[in-house]
Amino acid sequence: MGTARASVGNLTAAQLDQLCVNTIRTLSMDAVQQANSGHPGTPMALAPLVYTIWNRVLRFDPKNPIWPNRDRFVLSNGHASMLLWCALHLSGVQAVNTSYETVGKASVTLDDIRHFRQLDSKAPGHPEYHWVSGVETTTGPLGQGVATSVGLAIGEKWLANRYNRPDFEIFDYNIYVVCGDGCLMEGVASEAASLAGHLGLDNLCWVYDNNHITIEGSTRLAFTEDVETRFLAYGWNVLRVGDANDLDRIENALDIFRKTEGRPTFIVLDSHIGYGAPHKQDTSAAHGEPLGDDEIRLAKRSYGWPEDAKFLVPEGVYDCFGSGIGARGAEARQKWNQLFDAYRAKFPELANEIDLLERRDLPSGWDRNLPVFPADPKGVAGRDASGKVLNVLAQNIPWFLGGSADLGPSNKTTLTYTGAGDFQADNPGGKNLHFGIREHAMATIVNGLALSKLRPFGATFFIFSDYARPAIRLAALMELPSLFIFTHDAMGDGEDGPTHQPVEHLASLRAIPGLITLRPGDANEVVEAYRYVLQLRHQPAVLALSRQPLPTLDRTKYAPASGVAKGAYVLADAPGGNPEVILIASGSEMSLAVQAHENLIAQGFHSRVVSMPSWEIFEHQPQEYRDSVLPPSVKARVAVEQASTFGWERYVGNAGHVVGMKTFGASAPLKELQKKFGFEPDQVVIAAKRQLGRA
Repeated sequence: MGTARASVGNLTAAQLDQLCVNTIRTLSMDAVQQANSGHPGTPMALAPLVYTIWNRVLRFDPKNPIWPNRDRFVLSNGHASMLLWCALHLSGVQAVNTSYETVGKASVTLDDIRHFRQLDSKAPGHPEYHWVSGVETTTGPLGQGVATSVGLAIGEKWLANRYNRPDFEIFDYNIYVVCGDGCLMEGVASEAASLAGHLGLDNLCWVYDNNHITIEGSTRLAFTEDVETRFLAYGWNVLRVGDANDLDRIENALDIFRKTEGRPTFIVLDSHIGYGAPHKQDTSAAHGEPLGDDEIRLAKRSYGWPEDAKFLVPEGVYDCFGSGIGARGAEARQKWNQLFDAYRAKFPELANEIDLLERRDLPSGWDRNLPVFPADPKGVAGRDASGKVLNVLAQNIPWFLGGSADLGPSNKTTLTYTGAGDFQADNPGGKNLHFGIREHAMATIVNGLALSKLRPFGATFFIFSDYARPAIRLAALMELPSLFIFTHDAMGDGEDGPTHQPVEHLASLRAIPGLITLRPGDANEVVEAYRYVLQLRHQPAVLALSRQPLPTLDRTKYAPASGVAKGAYVLADAPGGNPEVILIASGSEMSLAVQAHENLIAQGFHSRVVSMPSWEIFEHQPQEYRDSVLPPSVKARVAVEQASTFGWERYVGNAGHVVGMKTFGASAPLKELQKKFGFEPDQVVIAAKRQLGRA
């Protein structure tokens, strides 16, 4: 039932299909062999699948790979990246710059493939979203791709609900995902699949490469479950294709997916890893290492391929892709452009919204009506201030949405304004996402929503950022403006004990390159933290917020909270601005440092308080500004933070002192914990005096 294709020379359409499939196989083998590194077996097995998806099915225009209504393709088993590099190269996908413009050159050239896994090649070892146009998400850590695809599917459902109108289907794309045993064994895939089934995401299709082989050998060693029954239990439509080389059966299964309503689709594809390699097919030897020159020759012989030819793209292959995905994608995009022009004329405000979100811009007035909190010694909890801000932002920014891993009432992340709604299968326009107790899937889904160009957030307790950290790291790697909101940031829930008291988490997240971590110290710093992170276009951010009330400082007496935008600022200073000791604090310890400062000033010591909610933002300020906040001449410094002391030496120096945590916490009321671990004004004063040699 294959789509009609013109023959080339003496080749029939079926023979041309096979020529294209074998081109993918041989390019993959040659690239891995040349690099002496990589995974040849899966590309050899799945070349027919990827060829069918790309050249027969995918609505994707190679000349504009960021066309908003394109189908998305995710290679979750990213070690088989040669499949994607071949698809991008043979399809003629064009490169796009950071201004979202095509630049007149190929995304992946044949020379890139020759230099697979080499420095600066656009054919790296795993798919890299920020590096290669046509890659929809970075994959490699198994399970991340399939889980992220659930976010992509939710994103399409939400966009379609908001922007589609009768006769104007602006968003109606599908998400195709290829995965393997490794993806399905990872827990994040189970979390995400369960939620996808609950939400009935019928725009989502996972194709499972069932080759029975992992690095250690047969899957019988550790993976004998009934995968099909598992996905039926999740609420998916489950199909099976018994021969990975049967293009028509693959296309038929994908056609059934597109006709299925109310359920995502899971296709089990039986394949042979290392297909065609006589000594390594169906063995782990074909998985993660080059086949060797002799085995490659024999494999090429089995394909009817010139045995000594390397990186060969035969005549007709490029034309076949051009008349397939090239022509189909161009026609689909042209029709969509015409539709969108008519849509713009009829619904200009909605069209403008789409323009803004596609460029990751914000609507005018996005920060209007943000709360200003009056001075209050009793104060407001960070999470409560955050909840008020979220409800304003979600009304000002139509595509700002998110939710919690079943902790909405505790995180204060529930959007309560009229019309916010809950995202469910029967209400895809809801802005409250309910992730269930699935922190890892939540974070990956947030990334998928950000890849859909929405502005999403996900929330849980700070201690459970451990469960979300792999996806947070990938958000930084992909340069996505994902927002992760963590409450209960220290020992504020004291009675729950050390299992719920984060100690090393700030240090762990601060170690991730490209991630902005913010720990605001009062309600107005919370507001300014949001004002900063919402303007990020290519960086993820973490907000660590308190459970307990924090005093709201009198900003007529102390510096304005707008200093948060610099990462650190002089909150309170010595008379004349010439400090002899500097107290540095973040979060709930900011007010503690202020109390200590007032005590020191009363005793005649020249003290300065620096609020430092974000190391990363501060480090990006000019050296002149940093020196003005932390004068190099002032060596007496004390940092105060209810977290690991790791890393603070960069700001206090080797001789400075850190009032922090060197152990785990304990189960007790907060005030008892503060006393036990030294988080009291008198202890900070003593530390400051010791720094001055005047204890």
